[in-house]
Amino acid sequence: MKDKIIIRNEEEKDYRVTENLTREAFWNVYRPGCKEHYVLHCFRKDKAFVPELDFVMELNGEMIGQVIYVRSEIEADDGRKIPVMTFGPISIAPEFKRKGYGKMLLDYSMEKAKESGVGALFITGNIDFYGKSGFVPALTKKIRYFDDPTAEYFLVKELIDGFLNGIEGSYKDPEGYFVCEKNPEDFEKFEASFPHKEKLKLEGQLFGE
Repeated sequence: MKDKIIIRNEEEKDYRVTENLTREAFWNVYRPGCKEHYVLHCFRKDKAFVPELDFVMELNGEMIGQVIYVRSEIEADDGRKIPVMTFGPISIAPEFKRKGYGKMLLDYSMEKAKESGVGALFITGNIDFYGKSGFVPALTKKIRYFDDPTAEYFLVKELIDGFLNGIEGSYKDPEGYFVCEKNPEDFEKFEASFPHKEKLKLEGQLFGE
């Protein structure tokens, strides 16, 4: 029997499931524990959140993936503010990683973003993964990452050809991605509402707790 894959908009009844999925996907990957599930939880009330680009992926009726999109902007050197978007967290359940589902979800959601008129997407990530979906280092398009102006891991994909022509400037991550640092007590309360998982310091993690 062929697997049945459905990608659809997230509904309110999905929220706890997608938050737990995100927690499982990121736990002990980049730091001991993770924060991405709380970022997801809070972004739904953020004005930068894009509900129509909030997707979940189901495989044979089981939720295995999610992605959200967030409004952001380029601060151009000539003073203009250029509206663009970023995305994430994007999560695939651990047992389904490295099977092509992440790229499938990303490519589908990017096509929907393009249909809605988004000109360009920015993300910090691994070019080996995102390059397969058409991302290139943003420096090649003369856009700098505010936190690390020479970063080669800061990537962009134009959804409208030539959208960034004639634009030079800087990109800063939307404030919603720093909600854990701004509200540590609320984050701890939220984390405590999930089943206990052990936080581990592992080789290759990018951050401390």
